Amino acid sequence: MQFLTDRKRAQGLGSGRGGTHHHWQMMVTSMLLVVLGPLFVITFGLGLGGTYEEVLAYFARPLPALITILTLAVGIYHVMQETLVAVEDYVPGIAGKITMVVVTAFSYALIAAGIFAVARIAL
Repeated sequence: MQFLTDRKRAQGLGSGRGGTHHHWQMMVTSMLLVVLGPLFVITFGLGLGGTYEEVLAYFARPLPALITILTLAVGIYHVMQETLVAVEDYVPGIAGKITMVVVTAFSYALIAAGIFAVARIAL
């Protein structure tokens, strides 16, 4: 009978196979947010200061609507991935799995609601 610690049993078995993919997802979304963040602030700032009808007309144009949708979707997806990593690290067992499902569902619901709201304005 060998008395090995969990670390010794896992050593030499290789990676968990998910770290590189997650790292690249986070890098790509981070780079997109570096570009989309200032673009969104500029387009949002240009839309401020008018009447209600003027603001609706501004965000009904394709470019402000597209920048708003992309920033919303990429930003929420990035935050969702970071939240899932935190839950994976700190919430054990079935509670962690349920929390991950709830976080994922809530994030995709926020993205869908945001896209719907901007589409209602733009169309």
